[in-house]
Amino acid sequence: MPDRGGGPPTGPRMRVGRPSRRVRTLLMTLGVLAVLGMAFTMFAGFWTDWLWYRSVHYSSVFTTTLWTKIGLFFVFGLLMALAVGFNIWLAHRLRPPLSAMSMEQQNLDRYRMGIAPYKKWLLLGITALVGLVAGASASGQWRTWLMWVNGVPFGQKDPQFKLDVSFYAFDLPWYRFLLGFGFATVIISVIAAALTHYLYGGLRVTSPGARATAVATGHLSVLIGVFVALKAVAYWLDRYGLAVKSSDFKATDNWTGLRYVDANAYLPAKTILFCIAVICALLFFATLWRRTWQLPVIGFGLMVLSAILIGGLYPALVQKFQVQPNEQAKEAPYVEKNLEATRKAYDIEGTQVTEYAGVSETEDKTKLRDDVDATASIRIMDPNIISPTFQQLQQMRNYYAFPNNLDVDRYSKDGKDQDTVIGLRELNLAGIPKKNWINNHFRYTHGYGVVAAKGTQVDSEGRPVFTESDLPSKGDLGTYEQRVYYGEKTTTYSIVGGPQKEIDYSDDSGEKTTSYKGDSGVDLSNPVNRAAYALAFSEPQILYSGAIGEGSKILYNRTPKERVEAVAPWLTIDGDAYPAVVDGRIQWIVDAYTTTNGYPYASRTTLGDTTADSLTARNDSRAVVAQQNQVNYIRNSVKATVDAYTGDVKLYQWDTEDPVLKTWMKAFPDTVKAKSEISDALMAHLRYPQDLFKVQRELLTRYHVKDATTFLSGSEVWQVPDDPTNKSGDAVPPYYLSMKMPDQKQQAFSLTTTFTPIGRDNLSAFMAVDAEAGTEDYGKIRVLKLKTSTTVNGPKQVQSQFNSEQDIAESIRLLRGGDSEVEYGNLLTVPLDGGLLYVEPVYVRGGDLKYPLLRKVLVSYGGNTAFEDTLDEALNKVFGAEGSSTEPPDQGDTTTPPPPPSGNATVQEALNDAQKAFDAGQEALKKNDWAAYGKAQKDLEDALRRAEDAQARAGGGGAGQDGKGQDGKAGPTPTPSGSAGSGSGGG
Repeated sequence: MPDRGGGPPTGPRMRVGRPSRRVRTLLMTLGVLAVLGMAFTMFAGFWTDWLWYRSVHYSSVFTTTLWTKIGLFFVFGLLMALAVGFNIWLAHRLRPPLSAMSMEQQNLDRYRMGIAPYKKWLLLGITALVGLVAGASASGQWRTWLMWVNGVPFGQKDPQFKLDVSFYAFDLPWYRFLLGFGFATVIISVIAAALTHYLYGGLRVTSPGARATAVATGHLSVLIGVFVALKAVAYWLDRYGLAVKSSDFKATDNWTGLRYVDANAYLPAKTILFCIAVICALLFFATLWRRTWQLPVIGFGLMVLSAILIGGLYPALVQKFQVQPNEQAKEAPYVEKNLEATRKAYDIEGTQVTEYAGVSETEDKTKLRDDVDATASIRIMDPNIISPTFQQLQQMRNYYAFPNNLDVDRYSKDGKDQDTVIGLRELNLAGIPKKNWINNHFRYTHGYGVVAAKGTQVDSEGRPVFTESDLPSKGDLGTYEQRVYYGEKTTTYSIVGGPQKEIDYSDDSGEKTTSYKGDSGVDLSNPVNRAAYALAFSEPQILYSGAIGEGSKILYNRTPKERVEAVAPWLTIDGDAYPAVVDGRIQWIVDAYTTTNGYPYASRTTLGDTTADSLTARNDSRAVVAQQNQVNYIRNSVKATVDAYTGDVKLYQWDTEDPVLKTWMKAFPDTVKAKSEISDALMAHLRYPQDLFKVQRELLTRYHVKDATTFLSGSEVWQVPDDPTNKSGDAVPPYYLSMKMPDQKQQAFSLTTTFTPIGRDNLSAFMAVDAEAGTEDYGKIRVLKLKTSTTVNGPKQVQSQFNSEQDIAESIRLLRGGDSEVEYGNLLTVPLDGGLLYVEPVYVRGGDLKYPLLRKVLVSYGGNTAFEDTLDEALNKVFGAEGSSTEPPDQGDTTTPPPPPSGNATVQEALNDAQKAFDAGQEALKKNDWAAYGKAQKDLEDALRRAEDAQARAGGGGAGQDGKGQDGKAGPTPTPSGSAGSGSGGG
């Protein structure tokens, strides 16, 4: 009788349920397409990277990096897979005859039976997994491998082991990686072998009899013996590691190198532990013959106990009872080594530290007025303030913009160098009238032109005096390619050169169009390339858009720092790329550094922290791009340029002696050009980099001291002061300035900063480096160290003095009237005749003006302060030299009331009121505020009458009723038209 239950259908019904051949074919096709799609998605990233590197002519960087990663992946992945797979196979082969005598073995027998059909696949899966993980980890060590295999000697030896510094910088990191890989391999092998032995009865937990078979004991003992042998190697390498280990020391953080306790306790302890570990490893290997773990376990226990006593307790006792009671004497020799190594590693060993009085000894300060112009070209245009002014006056179109922080460079005119504030009119997608994919990526593709202004002058309205302006730009820079396809604000891709025309610029005759003719970019006429970029940028329109055709290219990775970092992934990039017009092209100049963390005895610094200041806090794009954040060696070894039109990247060898750069040049040959290929025109715009200067100034807060005793006492430790012009609490940035230090004969383009004592605000030192590339003194650091017996105001105190003086505070309050905002510019410091001159421009965003204009200049010298409309007036007042110096023609109307006559306090008070009224009238004129101007004129008339009355009562001969001054001439009173006219009273 047939079974009519719920069994599976038979006969024709089974054939009806099977999918048809067409369906099976469709499913197979979809499966193949899905696999191909996933493969192409993974391939797209690789392919677009290759195309980009080929387009910038640095394909060798891509291939060298790629093959190195692939080689490390397969070599170390295979080694890990073979080691783990072999130990699993060996443990299985050494399994004892199976017997299910105990409950434990009966339970395990079910697992053994379950995996029996899949043993080979399980073994392959486990080994493949650990191999993939190990290979991926090893491929990340491509830099370590290339530095080890291409390492160049430093030619310097460490003071302890007398080994070349290259051993610590290039060799030791690779040995440590190999050691770590060995530990990981052995540990995973021990775990895998132990589990296999347990599964197949070689190890027992609850079964009666021996806990391990003899062969399992031998197998695991050998693996543990290898582990202990590796530990012996680790102890030996740790001896050399003492020269580059970090430790906190009361004299400095991030101390690197041996101290007394290291040399006299840790070093011998590591040697003793090495010997103990070797003996312990031999005992484990001996279990192959003895078949017992008794001696190895005893030896391992002794090794652990020795590590605690010899490696931990003994050094602590030495530190407590030998070092602490007489620390300075014990540590002094090692501090000397640290001082020498740190100064070499950061290239500050040639720093010239000289004593500086801090107070002028010249009694007649009027004699110093003429010395100011010879000492410094004082820059009153702050590049970090006036970007909105450039934006308002020179933006021209909303789809252009300037960087938030402009740059300072120098250009020559009529044979004389001029400090210049410069910025590029870059593309601003946020200002595009109508946003869509075509406009964003095809029509609006580039910025246009350079805008530059004198750094030392303003016009009569407080605006920059432009030396290059308008659209297209014209001025002192001559003829050059003005289109800016690559810039700091250009962060999106553009597709150029195809059928779609680009907007070039607009003028009175209308909108101009252009089509990109440069060599850069990746060709999109190839459908494979278009599909790859459509995936890479998640933009399907790239694949089918009719705006892309023959000649179309895609431009991306367009910021200068981004491009340099991509073609030289072994460099650390300075936070401030700056533009310059060189040989008819706009070139972005990018400073780049080689670093290492393995310079023995040199203290470490964290680049992200050391290079941070009040500017980087407000602008993330100014931050350093560090390949290695903690370093103890740095060189500005490469100067790079990026063409703003073609995007062409060139790397020039700047430091020809740097062994780290030589190592990378061996690893990536033909990527860095010789220093001799730098043209004279480019050399004129190269400068000392800010981030290197910030690192060096941070180190010099402690390492300006050369003797160990003073260093250990901490009495000469300085700090970089906070920026006094704002309340951010961030460090004051260094400033570029053409100036002359006391031992220099003429001005040099310099980078400057100040220091204050720890926990105090008075000035302790002034630091400047010659930033003029191509000169004999380039890179020379000069530090003027003030006498500790002399108290000189530091930047914060000077700013407080400015803000606390009643007249200045009242003027600031008046400037802030209505909805105006006051912004303080860079507080510049200039050494002058033994004293220090401070200059700070003050900007006002007044009324409807949404951009800052220079309204006042603060000057301080020798305790005297001035707050005047122009720099010249402020200097004259501080040095008591009114009338002795003429105002530059670009700085506007400088007409002021005559100096006050001699008289009593009442006369002086009245004349002070007259000065305030006059200043108020001048401000009202600039704002076209006639009501305020009329009031100021009435106040001026009243004050002058009071002065006349008081002078008459005192019997002096001052300003009489005829309106005459001391010299008998009528004092000028401005009229609303700005011309001199007769007022109600003389001045």
